[in-house]
Formats: sequence, structure tokens, C-alpha cells
Amino acid sequence: MNKSIRFRGIDIFRGWAIFLMIIFHFSFDLNHFSYIEIDIKHDKFWVYFRFIIVSIFLFTVGMSLKLTHQQKINWKSVRKRALLLGGASLLVTFGSYLLFPQSWIYFGVLHFILFSSLMLLPFLNYPFISIILGLLILIGYILQYIHMHWLFNLISTPLHLPLEHTEDIIRFTPWFALILFGSATITLNWHYKLFNNKFFNANNRFNNFFSFLGKNSLAIYLLHQPLLFGIFLLLK
Repeated sequence: MNKSIRFRGIDIFRGWAIFLMIIFHFSFDLNHFSYIEIDIKHDKFWVYFRFIIVSIFLFTVGMSLKLTHQQKINWKSVRKRALLLGGASLLVTFGSYLLFPQSWIYFGVLHFILFSSLMLLPFLNYPFISIILGLLILIGYILQYIHMHWLFNLISTPLHLPLEHTEDIIRFTPWFALILFGSATITLNWHYKLFNNKFFNANNRFNNFFSFLGKNSLAIYLLHQPLLFGIFLLLK
């Protein structure tokens, strides 16, 4: 599989996560504006639905990071990415505070990606260490040996963080494991087996659509929810 197809496969895979995310947020908005009645935060279907979205998205983040730094760390890209994600994270935090002042987003998807992108750098060329560390994080989280409660308790009061609920949170544990796995997948060339098939290689409108979503994931992530929310406000 050549390089262009490999990128396309990752874009299509990420595009699926973006598409499912739009469905999730559209359903959230329908519930928020009382068009339907669902327990999107606790119902098992929606909990697993979100789990699938986040898993795909973060796995592809790890893959993309390794592709960016295949030979050595591209520090120019690191700085550019930090500025872009930092600015986008601030927009999400500020926007969520305006809409949900009691449950604003202080460490959502973009905040997590920014932090984990920097944390991944020492592990980029050590795939087996990444896999082992990822497994230890998952096992430790499942057995409740590894968690970030202590950090929240430490900073929640001085930073005035929402105590009971936030609209979106991606905890470093266990989700950093997905970033590690994605990076290791590229280093070990396992992505060839994942994307060298008709599903990802077919040149059709279906794949072109998801490829477009994947290539423009950040812009779509930032714009789709304000757009949906604005439409519902106009219809209210």
C-alpha cells in the first residue's frame, strides 16, 4: 500500500469518528431542546456510542502523530500544533462557559489531544514500550489502581472547576493508552493490514465523503456544534 492510500485510510477511519460524533451531538441537542427525551450521559447505548467515537478518534490521533514524526521529531510541527490546539481548546472552554457556566469544559477532547501529543514524544520510536505502557494504563484503570482523582482534588478549588459535572471530559487515564497504541501501530507497520483492503481503498463517493470529514476534523469539530446549537435556538 502506498503512502497516499495509507493517509486516505486513516482519514476515512477518522471521518467515521467525526460522522458518529455529529450524530451524537445532534441527539444531545435534540434532548437539550426537549424534542426527544434520552439519558445521553448514563444510558448504556449512548455511553458505548461515545466510547466508540472517542476510541477511533484518539487511535487515529496516535497514528497521525507518528506519521508526522516518522524519522525524527518535527519541532516546527510540534509548535504549530500546540498553538493551534491551544487556541482551539481555549475557544471550547470559553464557549462552553458561556452556554453551561455550571458545567463548562476544562479538559475535553482538544485539551487532551494537546497534552497527550506532547506526552507521546518520548515514546514515538519505542513501540513495544508504548504497547506495554498502554496495557498497564488500561489494567491499572480497570482495577482502579490508576486514576486522576488526586489531581482533580488538588486543582478543583483554586481553578473553580465544576465539581459535579462537566459537559465533556477525556481523562488522561485510560485514554492515553489509545494514543500509545495508535503510534505503535504505525511504527510496527500494522497499519498496512488495517487499511490495505477494499473497504478503505475503494474510490467512491462514500469514502470520499468520510475522507473529507477526516481531513477537516478539527474545523468540523469546532464548527458543527455551534452551528447545530444556533439552528435549534432559531427554531425554538
